Order: sequence, then structure tokens, then C-alpha cells
Amino acid sequence: MTKWEYATVPLLVHATKQILDTWGEDGWELVQVVPGPNQEQLVAYLKREKG
Repeated sequence: MTKWEYATVPLLVHATKQILDTWGEDGWELVQVVPGPNQEQLVAYLKREKG
């Protein structure tokens, strides 16, 4: 059975791609993006296989 680990990451609207690219380079896959606590921020949910 595949085991996963998860992370939640704050995303700033003006740097979303850079932040996601950085996490992606470490093997994290984007699952969902939801609104953050203010209009300038989003929250990304990421997962990767536990190794």
C-alpha cells in the first residue's frame, strides 16, 4: 500500500508559480488550492509518497 505525507503551504498570489515549482522540485504534488485568510493569500495542499 502506498503511504503518503502531506503539507499545507501558504501561497502569495504574486509568487504562486515560484513557490509551487520549488516544492515540486522536492517531489511534492499539488492536490488543491483554497482561499487563504486574506485576498492576497492562498493555501496549497500538497502530497508526496513516503520514502
